[in-house]
Amino acid sequence: MRLEIIAVPVLADNYVWLAHDPASGDTAVIDPAVAEPVLAAAAARGWTIGQIWNTHWHPDHVGGNAAIKAATGCTITGPAGEADRIPGIDRAVAGGETVSLGAFTGEVIDVPAHTAGHIAYHLPMAGAVFVGDTLFAMGCGRLFEGDAAQMFANMQRLSALPGETEVYCAHEYTLGNARFAVTAEPDNAAIAARLDEVIAARAAGRATVPTTIARERATNPFMRARDADELAARRAAKDSFAG
Repeated sequence: MRLEIIAVPVLADNYVWLAHDPASGDTAVIDPAVAEPVLAAAAARGWTIGQIWNTHWHPDHVGGNAAIKAATGCTITGPAGEADRIPGIDRAVAGGETVSLGAFTGEVIDVPAHTAGHIAYHLPMAGAVFVGDTLFAMGCGRLFEGDAAQMFANMQRLSALPGETEVYCAHEYTLGNARFAVTAEPDNAAIAARLDEVIAARAAGRATVPTTIARERATNPFMRARDADELAARRAAKDSFAG
């Protein structure tokens, strides 16, 4: 049986993810920015939230922790390197450790750069990875607490996952990322085609995530960077990109 994963759009462009194992009834919330819409989405499906998984400490990823925990008694798991900044944390994890959702095991991957202790959760049996603000559809996170060498290593690590792996990132940034991507690789036909797809999807009000590792290998200029220097140059260009 597959893991059921739904998006709860909140704030301006955040996605909170609800992951539900039908066999056990276990439900996890990944990066709850706020509580009320998440609780409502779970209740509408008859799901009982038992866990929160945080990828990093930023308020738009942990802002709903306390209220969801108060309402459900759930257990909160987050990055060991940022444990003192994760509200209500019960378990601190780092790369190589695991989490469980029913019969599904998630492997914790260290992906520092956006924040110093950022982690991702890879569930091989479900073909899914929750990446927070490290990898976006056609983009990567800003280098707030780390450097390009770390982000390049992250891109290499995530690129090595199976191509069909579905990537659940935390923001709807794809249109801006795609517009930048065509300037970074103007001769990449796959990027040009994907920009057209993204424009159409957003015009119709459709989400552009999840994406897949294979799509990012083909169209993400940060995952496609040849080395840390090229990633750094592309990240700097994106930071000032007005498109």
